[in-house]
Amino acid sequence: MAKFVYRMQNILNLKEKLESQEKIAFSVANQRLLEEQDKLSALMIRKADYEAQLKEMTQGTLSIRDIKICKESINAMKSKIRDQLMEVSRAQKELEIARRRLDEIMKERKTHEKLREKAFENFKEEIKAEESKENDQLVSFTYHNKS
Repeated sequence: MAKFVYRMQNILNLKEKLESQEKIAFSVANQRLLEEQDKLSALMIRKADYEAQLKEMTQGTLSIRDIKICKESINAMKSKIRDQLMEVSRAQKELEIARRRLDEIMKERKTHEKLREKAFENFKEEIKAEESKENDQLVSFTYHNKS
């Protein structure tokens, strides 16, 4: 029996490799986004702690120096949070780009898999037609030999 050989199998294999690489890139981008979000939440917690400290300082005995340092720390945290928000936004954009690339590569791979399936179906039809032809020839040969 004939063996099915897909003539563009090497392209399909390449598409599968590209897809696995894009999945890894997407995973890395997603991990980076999660890390940046964690950093942001840690900064927000620190800012909230500084604000709580400032509130306590203003209620107890007043130390202008400590209050000033605490306010400067809060302002520094606001600046860091703003910078971190930009990093989170950048990581989200990178993740979206990676998602689009992965989607595109997956579409290309699926297209090639469908082409392979169609080629295999055509191959099966050809084999079936060839077997039918051989059966017809065999029946014809045996019928003519009996006559």
